[in-house]
Amino acid sequence: MKNASASQTTLQDELLQAMAEHGGARSFPAHAILINEDDDSDSLFIIVSGRVKVFGASENGREIIYNTLGAGEYFGEMSLDGGPRSASVMTLEPTTCVVVPGSRVRDFLGKHPDFALHLIRKLIALVRRSTDNVKSLALDDVYSRVARLLNERAREENGKLVIGEKLTQQDIADHVGSSREMISRIFKQLTQGGYVAVEGKHITLLKKLPSGW
Repeated sequence: MKNASASQTTLQDELLQAMAEHGGARSFPAHAILINEDDDSDSLFIIVSGRVKVFGASENGREIIYNTLGAGEYFGEMSLDGGPRSASVMTLEPTTCVVVPGSRVRDFLGKHPDFALHLIRKLIALVRRSTDNVKSLALDDVYSRVARLLNERAREENGKLVIGEKLTQQDIADHVGSSREMISRIFKQLTQGGYVAVEGKHITLLKKLPSGW
């Protein structure tokens, strides 16, 4: 882990730039655990470069991925109430973050109400996402959850819908709360049907996914 000056950040959001001045930048390798669920730490992490996953794990090691975050986003705000961490966070690739101690975050919030609104909007979006995920887990079958994930992540590139981030079948299983074997069967059928193409870990949607399977 390397230390760097917070002034070297390339954040575009002015509020996050101002917040970053109250912390120090650190670089982490891929697959480094930044936060453990139930930890008592309260620092806020602002991502300068790289990607992380926010996840929970059972005692037997099974994971569910709540979200993935990239440059310009932040995490750790849920512990600002003094409670334990609600999820674990691990880097997916080499990642640089500005780490701001919780006490400085709270001081910053008091002096910059605009950031408080920024934080409220983020928490509202998180609640909406969580509500959608719970509804999907309760009401949708595995294929519907996979299709929803693929459609949400796909972005148009050169006339094609491409999922730019690398998603393994295990990653997808962890996102939708299923087994890798089930995801493998779904992808085999989607590939044979000409709906998706998989090159390495990159997925391309060749045509509109069917509403059901």
